[in-house]
Amino acid sequence: MPPTHISFAGILQAHESWLKDPHAGRRADLTGITLNDLDCAGANLKQARLTGATLLDAVLSSADFSGASMERVDLQRANLAGADLAGANLTSAVLAGAWLQEANLSEVIALETIFKKAHMNKVRMLEASVQDASFAGVSAAGASFHQSRFYEADFTNSNLDNAQFYHARLHHTRLIGVSAKGTNFGGAKLDHCDFSRARLDDAKFTRAEVVQCTFRDASLPRADFREARLRGGDFNRASLDGARFGEASLQGADLRGASLLGARELTPEQLVQALTDGDTILPSGRRGPYMRNSGAEKPRKP
Repeated sequence: MPPTHISFAGILQAHESWLKDPHAGRRADLTGITLNDLDCAGANLKQARLTGATLLDAVLSSADFSGASMERVDLQRANLAGADLAGANLTSAVLAGAWLQEANLSEVIALETIFKKAHMNKVRMLEASVQDASFAGVSAAGASFHQSRFYEADFTNSNLDNAQFYHARLHHTRLIGVSAKGTNFGGAKLDHCDFSRARLDDAKFTRAEVVQCTFRDASLPRADFREARLRGGDFNRASLDGARFGEASLQGADLRGASLLGARELTPEQLVQALTDGDTILPSGRRGPYMRNSGAEKPRKP
């Protein structure tokens, strides 16, 4: 906690000096302080201490929090658009309803962090470590999550259209009801994730490893599963019309009740690996179950 007689502007000035020469200034320590409605866009708080601070509705757009200690900080509805939080520790932080458009959250630690209904369009969250965090209802269209690790995260009912999860790892993560049209999961490892009722039109799963994931009632028209490894998984009543499956493995995939109308590049060997039934619509338009040598793996010609 900073001395009460020092102004916030003075704290920032001393911190700037400390960043240049630790012997000449003083590191900003805002531990436990309350600064609601603070207007400090562009502030330099790199490596500052903000543990337990409360900054409700603060204006901190384009501020630098890189490497900062931000455990348990309360930033509900704060404006952090374009801010740099790279490498910050956000354990148990609350950013519900915060504005984070185009912010940099690369390499953050987000354990039990709450991003519920945050505005995260085009956010950069590369190589982050995320566990037990809530992203429910976030708007994260065009966000970049390359090579990040998500364990038991919750993206329920979020907008992830055109987001990038390239080579990310998602374990036991809930993506129920998300809109993820055009989203790229290429090279990702998806382990026991729930995409029930998700809208995944034109999504890319090329070379992804998809282990025991649930896509029940999901919309996946024109999705790209080329060279993906689908080990098990529930696609019951999913729409896979026009999807691509070149060189994909469908070992144990449950396609009962799924629509594969017009799906491309499926082979008899792939379809016999999967589970189909009388409600499965095969690429040819014929209903299943798939029978070898039936030709039903070939899309019906227009």
